This record gives sequence, C-alpha cells and structure tokens, in this order.
Amino acid sequence: MERYYQPEIETAPREQIQAWQDERLVRQVRHVWDSVPYYRRLMEEKGLTPDDIKGTADLHKLPFISKHDLREAYPYGMLAVPLKDCVRIHSTSGTTGKRVIAYYTQHDIDLWDDCCARAIVAAGGSDEDVCQISYGFGLFTGGAGLNGGSHKVGCLTVPISSGNTERQIMFMMDLKATILCCTPSYAAYLGESMKEMGLTPDQIPLKAGIFGAEAWSEEMRKSIEETLGIKAYDIYGLTETSGPGVAFECSEQTGMHINEDHFIAEIIDPDTGEVLPDGEEGELVFTALDKEAFPLLRYRTRDVCVLSHKPCSCGRTHVKMCKPRGRTDDMLIIRGVNVFPSQIETVLLNQGYPANYQIIVDRVNNTDTLDIQVEMTPEMFTDSLAEITGRQKKLVEGLRSMLGLTAKVTLVAPKSITRSEGKAVRVIDKRKI
Repeated sequence: MERYYQPEIETAPREQIQAWQDERLVRQVRHVWDSVPYYRRLMEEKGLTPDDIKGTADLHKLPFISKHDLREAYPYGMLAVPLKDCVRIHSTSGTTGKRVIAYYTQHDIDLWDDCCARAIVAAGGSDEDVCQISYGFGLFTGGAGLNGGSHKVGCLTVPISSGNTERQIMFMMDLKATILCCTPSYAAYLGESMKEMGLTPDQIPLKAGIFGAEAWSEEMRKSIEETLGIKAYDIYGLTETSGPGVAFECSEQTGMHINEDHFIAEIIDPDTGEVLPDGEEGELVFTALDKEAFPLLRYRTRDVCVLSHKPCSCGRTHVKMCKPRGRTDDMLIIRGVNVFPSQIETVLLNQGYPANYQIIVDRVNNTDTLDIQVEMTPEMFTDSLAEITGRQKKLVEGLRSMLGLTAKVTLVAPKSITRSEGKAVRVIDKRKI
C-alpha cells in the first residue's frame, strides 16, 4: 500500500494544485519586485509590473533567470529578505566562475525538509527505519536536505556524510541501515566494495536507496539494485531552488513527481525560450513559489527532460519529470554530433562493464577526438591481448550504433580510475573552445 508524508497535498485534485500555484505566483512576483532590485530591473526591461501577473497563465511573460544572473548578482544581489532573517547558506559545487550562494530562512528550511520527507516516505521510509545519509554535508545541499527530511519522517538518522567507505559499511551493517542516501556513483562503489568483502545482497540490511545529484541511467539503476539488493529511487533538486526534494520517485518509478505546491515546472526550447507542450523534450525551467530568502522565477536549469501529466498508479497527482537525459551545458558536440555521457554509460552497462569510466575529448589537427577509458571487472581482467582487443571492438561498435560516431575505447585494469565519493567526474574536455 502506497504511503504519503502529506497525503492532502500529494494527492490533491489538479484544480487545487492550480489554485495554489496561481495564488502563490502572484504573491511571489510582488515579493521579488518589492525586495530584489535586480529582478525589478529585468521586469521593467520587459515592460512588466506585478499587476501584469494574475496567475500561472501569465508566467511566460516573466524574464528567465540563469546561472549568469546569479553570478552577476553575487553575493547579495538576489537576496529577498534582510540578512538577519537568514539562518543558513548553501552553495553550488561548480568549478568555473563564482559559486552560486543560496540563502535560507527557517521557513525555507522547514518546507525543504518536508519535500525531502515526502521522498523518503515514497521510498518506503517510516519512523521504523534507519536512514544512512552518505551525501556530503557542508555547503553541498545533499546531506543537509535528506538529513532534515529523515528527521521529519522520524527515522533513526545516521549523518555519516561521504567517504571513509570502511566506516560506511561498518555502520550500515552494525546499525542495520535500511535506507541509503548518496550519489549513484558512490552507491555503485559501496556495492562493489561490499561484494569484494564477500557480502551477498541478502546479507545487506538495506531495502531502499535514494540517489541523486548526478545523471545516472536505468542500466546503472539495475546494476545498483542487484548488487545491494534494494529498490533504487531517483531524487532531483538543485541548490538554486533549495536542494534535493524538488522532485522524487514513487513506487511506480516512471518519473519523479515534482512538488508542485512549491515549484512550477516548464519545458522550453533551449534555443528560442519558447514554452513547449506536455510530452516534448526540452530544457527544464523552475519557479519557486514560496521561498522567502532566494526566490528564483523561471530559473533555467540546463537539464534536458520531459514532463508528463499522465495519472500515476501511486495516487499522487503532481506532474512527473523523466530522469534528465543530460544537461544542455554538459552535452558534448563532437564532430557536429550531440553526445550525452548517459548514452555512453548505457552502452557500457549493457555490455556488463561497471559504472566507472572517463570520457576524454580533445581536438587534434582541427578534428575532435573521443577517447573513452573503461574499467574491466576483476572477472574480465586478462593478459590476453586478443581478448581485450575483441572486447574493445565490441564496445566501439556499440557506441557507434548509439552515438553515430566512432570513439576510441581503452579497457583498463579494475580500480585504476579514481573513485568518486561525491559527484563523479566523467568528462575531461581538453579542447580550447
């Protein structure tokens, strides 16, 4: 039987969700107009005042906000409340330019914790569970978000953070943790480590995992589920809109329900900005309806996905987003072909390789090169050059079929690619473009 953290909200009629969104959008637009000069200027440039926004039907009139705007306004230019009303910041993990800082009032944190609590309950969590939070703590939102959600549900919370894999496994086994929260790449590494220790899936106490913060494929999900003996649930969020819990998977696992009482989602054409109809793939845009300190309107996430209003067997009525196919800013254009790392991962996992690989892109004599280093499993590892060459050839053919271009594949020894305890570094682009 499906359980809900806030059933009256999660299963609300569509008419009620629409009414909440209309009312909260009008209030939020007035809030940013009155409190954030940067927003007011952007609206004035489009000839808008708050009186022009009477509900979600007018959302398309508002200007977009991008990461560029947040860096322009760093550090306090997007703050919408007095600094004394803020109780916390979080920051993006970006490596280029200034980091984005998001601010939170206590009210913002309470709503965020509720969103994460909904995700934990949807994954089968209750106050009977032991929830191990292996996302990083600190400026990264992952640890704090799921930690707060776990508290709201009433789980015994293990705020272990990422890293120190030996200690992770010790606590997991000794405390009989039932829910694991971390990045999918770290979940795969934990599973690999426990397998090497001789632990079988039925000896691992976990029943569910809530994994997010990076793109991962269905093939990777199946691999993690088999290794850990769990059901693996996706969770979505980004620092700019609060953190994980913007959307989450239910038991149906055919997309993530967006918490529409707090966020409006749109899909746009990334080139024209035109809003696309339901079911079409494009760039995901979010409007935060009730954030006080850092209320972004029409924020361009750069994530590529599809929205669906198809009724869900779980009973939740909130719109679903598919697992992001990739990011418009992570998409590689190689010899004119659009390539997403998730496509490469699908080919590797389908041929039985672990989810540890590195994509190296370069430009030689004005031509793009695509090199992929792929780890073998211990069972695959061999001194036979003919066998390795045959395996590489099979991968090259699979990648050509998926991508429409030829890549160079190098099979490397088990554990020779550096493991990630946070977000995995999959792509190294050496081109000077």
